[in-house]
Amino acid sequence: MQGSLATPLKTRELIPATTQAQIQNPYYEAEKSFGALIELEDLDQQLDHPIAQISDFETTLNQALTEAYQTPQSSDDAHWFLQRVLYRINRLNLFWYDDLSHYTNERSLYLQKIRNQIEAAWQEWELSHVDAESYKSLDFKQALSDRYEADLNPALSDDAIYLRERLSFEGYRYLIAIASFDGLIESSRLTRILGGAANEVQATLTRVLIEEYGNGRLSRKHSTFFALMMTELGLNTQPEAYIDLVPWQVLASTNHNFLLTECKRHFLRYNGGLAYFEVAGPSAYRNYLAAAQRLGLSDDAMGYWELHIREDERHGRWMVENVTLPLVDMYPNEAWQLVLGYDQEKIMGERASEAVVVRLRQWEAEPLPVVSP
Repeated sequence: MQGSLATPLKTRELIPATTQAQIQNPYYEAEKSFGALIELEDLDQQLDHPIAQISDFETTLNQALTEAYQTPQSSDDAHWFLQRVLYRINRLNLFWYDDLSHYTNERSLYLQKIRNQIEAAWQEWELSHVDAESYKSLDFKQALSDRYEADLNPALSDDAIYLRERLSFEGYRYLIAIASFDGLIESSRLTRILGGAANEVQATLTRVLIEEYGNGRLSRKHSTFFALMMTELGLNTQPEAYIDLVPWQVLASTNHNFLLTECKRHFLRYNGGLAYFEVAGPSAYRNYLAAAQRLGLSDDAMGYWELHIREDERHGRWMVENVTLPLVDMYPNEAWQLVLGYDQEKIMGERASEAVVVRLRQWEAEPLPVVSP
């Protein structure tokens, strides 16, 4: 049993109320205005009247769509804005145990139009990075099996070595703050695809969900373990407390999964992606666990990674053997979408991980604030 590492009395503030980077972002005010629109009482009924906020927002939205998806030098600020807007709409599909008035526009046709407008341009851009047609000629079962073997225990990358061997305590706190965007919220999109006809595939997916939700016991839920880890590190355990630290690439992965599960036409792509997520998860968590062990953190501060490694090693095998391979037999003419979904999740996941490590390196390179004695 390792002893707990007391959090230093003075740690760097991870995120002020408003960061300088936010203020300098040309889309910052538009994103704030959109947040107000979402909670406008009966938004759809207000559209018959001229609202300056809506006109300004739509002008900015069209600018962002152009700068993100139609220019050679794709704008990170535009991506950030679009993924933030999309997430604010998608999160209405989750219940936050807050004021019920926050959901007044959850069925808004206007919000649906904005979501569809962003998704259409964004998904076309994402698919332009792969040769979707080439997937149709694959041996689907062999392709999935080969990917499973390759991603189960990949060689350590430079970023993985950095996390394991050089990440500082403050860098680790920053990492956990970003990871809390997912870790504190039971936002598994898996819940949206379980309804329907019963079969072995559905049964396996249900087993994965139940284990990840702690078999219905709050003390065993993954979010509970994550909160314990954050408490030891002196971090705020309120969900979304550190959302302003989250790179757009991470938000994109989340929004991508909202899209795939809300559209049953993408059922195969989602399950292919979930297979990669579960297969590759343990290798990433081992990097975080190694960093925590090197920093001398307690069992509480490492329990989330240890739990995830144990469970996802099982879940990855289940997803390949009991979900994706049977789905190939059930949908022989559409099974290429399983492989596409797997590869897209890998591409987007690796892109998100790289963006997080860039943030960590930048954070650690900043000079420590001067603290008066």
